[in-house]
Amino acid sequence: MNPRPEDLVPNPRRQVLEQTLAEVRARVAILEAALDSAHGQFTGQSVWVGPTARRFAEDLTARRVRLRQAAKALVDALEEELRSVPAKVPPSAARP
Repeated sequence: MNPRPEDLVPNPRRQVLEQTLAEVRARVAILEAALDSAHGQFTGQSVWVGPTARRFAEDLTARRVRLRQAAKALVDALEEELRSVPAKVPPSAARP
């Protein structure tokens, strides 16, 4: 027997996922910007030159890219999980 739409209640699991996603998005924004200042300072002016400096700049750029990719993957995983969780459920499914 399927419950009628008016008998459904908000899904607490989805609510927790939505709150988690909002928190993660806020923290991801901070993470994504974490290396921006150092990267901008180092690549924006010639403060250090030569092969070692070039390798450092390449490594810094690569780490910045990986950090952003990891942050995006985290948000993507939460969004995917959220899409799989119904917004409303029968009252019996909403109990802990």
